Amino acid sequence: MFSSSVADAPLVREPLHAPVAHLIRGGLVEGIHYGSVVILGRDGEVRFQLGDIEAAFYPRSALKPVQAVAMVRAGLPLDGELLSLTAASHSGEERHLDGARRILELAGITEDALRNVPDMPFGPAVRDEWIREGRGPSRLAQNCSGKHAAMLYTCVLNDWPLDGYLDPAHPLQQAIAEIVEDLTGQRIARVTVDGCGAPLFSVSLHGLARAAARITSAAPGTPEARVADAMRAHPEMASGAGRDVAALMKAVPGLLAKDGFEGVEVAALPDGRAVAVKISDGANRARIPVAAAALARAGVSAELLTEFQGEALLGGGREVGAVRPVRSLDPVSVSACA
Repeated sequence: MFSSSVADAPLVREPLHAPVAHLIRGGLVEGIHYGSVVILGRDGEVRFQLGDIEAAFYPRSALKPVQAVAMVRAGLPLDGELLSLTAASHSGEERHLDGARRILELAGITEDALRNVPDMPFGPAVRDEWIREGRGPSRLAQNCSGKHAAMLYTCVLNDWPLDGYLDPAHPLQQAIAEIVEDLTGQRIARVTVDGCGAPLFSVSLHGLARAAARITSAAPGTPEARVADAMRAHPEMASGAGRDVAALMKAVPGLLAKDGFEGVEVAALPDGRAVAVKISDGANRARIPVAAAALARAGVSAELLTEFQGEALLGGGREVGAVRPVRSLDPVSVSACA
């Protein structure tokens, strides 16, 4: 279905984003969210694009499933909820902290080895509870602690040094970079540092969608399939209670979805159909409505996506508008992405 060749890195340029969503208030367009959208068909070909899908960009945490695949390929033996946590941007609930501790215990190390930045829980309700209890920032509570714990476990299994595991030149990060290029089908354009301290690899939106499709359409038992199965079976370990990305996976059978900071969303089905979204201003309110519209255009039943149309815009306590995807994203032909 997909070629295994690796193309040149995407161009580093100012992305040529296009309008992807309108903020409608009282029947008027009050605001416009720009961004880019790509939809892949079952054959891996682009069936729809809007904006700039080939410019280099940072997928942020939407790349975590790819990083998890790289670690499984390197011998990480996790499955189920702990593998889902490996690919998580979690809310900092006790199950997430307990899971990260379990991974560290399997590696025979303590949380002192973690080098992600200490932070409060990402989930608002959990964070508020921590504040009421007088608890401070923690490396375990930071939303990437599952990934970092798994990175350390992978190092232990391969006799790689724990010190410097976040250095792009470290064997672990070199192994991850190789799989990023393999699954996206393109060379990495730039490497920087993500919010948690881990290397962040720049690819294209098209490449991100291609990687997600390769993960969900992989043969059973492969590292890709193991990651997809774990996240789909335990969506709230990869996110948290009440999170939209978990709700989306529950609503659409077989869907793998992952969000990322700065308005990134990627989702793919077992047959290889995939969508990827980047909201240029990073607005979270436009991310899910645009992704849902892209999934509908890719052929997902609109009935499964009704709760992902975006939050209502209130005026005086009553609904006066909403964020709505642009008309070109309407699923005018379900067969278009078959």
